[in-house]
Amino acid sequence: MLRPVVVGLDGSRESLAAADWAAREALRRGLPLRLVHAYEGLPSNEPDASELPELEAPRYWARRILRAALDRLNERYPQVYLSAEQVARPAADALVTAGSDAELLVLGSRAFSGFGGFMAGSVALSTVARVPRPVVLVRAEQTLEDEHLPDPAGRPSAHAPYREVVVGLDATQPCEEVVAYAFESAERRGAPLVAVHTWQTSRLPGVSDAKADEAAREAAGQALAAALLPWREKFPSVEIRERVEQGRPAQELPRAAAGAGLLVVGRRTRRGRLGTHIGPVAHAAMHHARCPVAVVPHA
Repeated sequence: MLRPVVVGLDGSRESLAAADWAAREALRRGLPLRLVHAYEGLPSNEPDASELPELEAPRYWARRILRAALDRLNERYPQVYLSAEQVARPAADALVTAGSDAELLVLGSRAFSGFGGFMAGSVALSTVARVPRPVVLVRAEQTLEDEHLPDPAGRPSAHAPYREVVVGLDATQPCEEVVAYAFESAERRGAPLVAVHTWQTSRLPGVSDAKADEAAREAAGQALAAALLPWREKFPSVEIRERVEQGRPAQELPRAAAGAGLLVVGRRTRRGRLGTHIGPVAHAAMHHARCPVAVVPHA
């Protein structure tokens, strides 16, 4: 059975942009698209839950949001098989459940100002931290043309080649799930893949040693090339660009993704710990990258 692409909806501009991106991704993958809207209320299996008048308003708005989104997506992407579900549960719980059975979960987010709608504050972190499948976060301003390079005249275009896919890679401990997701995304788009590996020195700030820095950069470049070698053989059609940067990955990756079509980062799964843990790199990418961000869990 095919896993669907799942998108969370709350009627906001962010979630509608996420739904458009999710529909295009479902087309690229040949998968169905499932729309989920969560609202606070008693579960439908509670005795007499359907009879409570105070739940009629949220049910009405849930139906209206889903109906409007279905109409919009059917008109724009008639080739995609669509389904929709309204869930009377807290948003994070509903999204984690839906995302756990998905190929990937797509959510809307607000650039540089946290998250809006059902993705406010800790709900976003909780959802991303708990879903065992990749989660993609999409800004409200993202459009079809933003996935592509400008045309020869410099104008936005939906027909120009795709923008590059950028992946953050620790060359000393490459995560297969993260690298595989990035290569597959680049291959589906016919886009270049930019693999970014960062390195740091152990010297005190302000202390310069040009020879040591050059040696460290060269070693980092060799490690990155070695880590990518088997993937070059597995994905011969993907153009790979290696990029080695000095600094912290949480700072360098959002910069490297300027102008990219997709940024892919990893999130280490942490079982048995309290709170939400997504790691500093994923956290920085979620809040500062301008392009869609795919957060891929790995052991």
